[in-house]
Amino acid sequence: MTVAEALKNSGIDAREARLLLAAATGFSEASIVAYPERDVPFEAQTRYRDFAQRRRQGEPVAYILGCKEFYGLELVVDSAVLVPRPETELLVDLSLQREFSSVVDLGTGSGAIALALKRHRPDAHVVAVEASAAALAVARRNATKHGLAVDFRQGCWFEPLAGERFDLIVANPPYVAEGDPHLPDLGFEPSGALLAGADGLDAIREIVRAAPRHLHAGGWLLLEHGMGQDRAVRELFLQAGLEEVDSCPDLARIPRVAGGKVK
Repeated sequence: MTVAEALKNSGIDAREARLLLAAATGFSEASIVAYPERDVPFEAQTRYRDFAQRRRQGEPVAYILGCKEFYGLELVVDSAVLVPRPETELLVDLSLQREFSSVVDLGTGSGAIALALKRHRPDAHVVAVEASAAALAVARRNATKHGLAVDFRQGCWFEPLAGERFDLIVANPPYVAEGDPHLPDLGFEPSGALLAGADGLDAIREIVRAAPRHLHAGGWLLLEHGMGQDRAVRELFLQAGLEEVDSCPDLARIPRVAGGKVK
């Protein structure tokens, strides 16, 4: 089997096929494009067929490869954590536009947001909270991999913080509504990190309600939300007494990150 034959018969997206073939063979993506006539070793053919079959069944490429790039960091990922999305990089961008010496990332998952912030603000005290022990193990592994000192704590939202206050609170919480038509496409990812009640706002309500008690004066809350939720989320921010409330769009011009600060 040649490289060209492997790609042609994969039955998956061409870009994903090149990624998986590179992983299976050890060839670079550039060489896969440049030398389509190259033979694929037999053992690599077996690995590649397995990868392609898993992808056809809907498993995310990141789980198959065991890694995903986020904000310049290659992160270990598995089925215990959500696959970091490019749109979540907006949350990091907006966070880095603010001055802070302490920040907490609620529901850290793979550690993507907390580690990106620590990498760019090495002097900041970065705390990362996660309810899932399996997810926390992945986050700690990523911190060790990149040599980033983050204070990881297990618990639900503010439970492990015991009245502590921060300059900044960030979160990419569950915000998918039960019965959402896109859920079948997310079947390989942990439902606890996706689902948040009938309207998808249960986790956001809980975080926003408690956030002012954990922010220093002038501190900010920034959180990601779903498409079409921006108006409801802004209203929750206002009800909690937050000021300068706004929702910023992602690259697709979809309102994606809401922010507000305490007096």
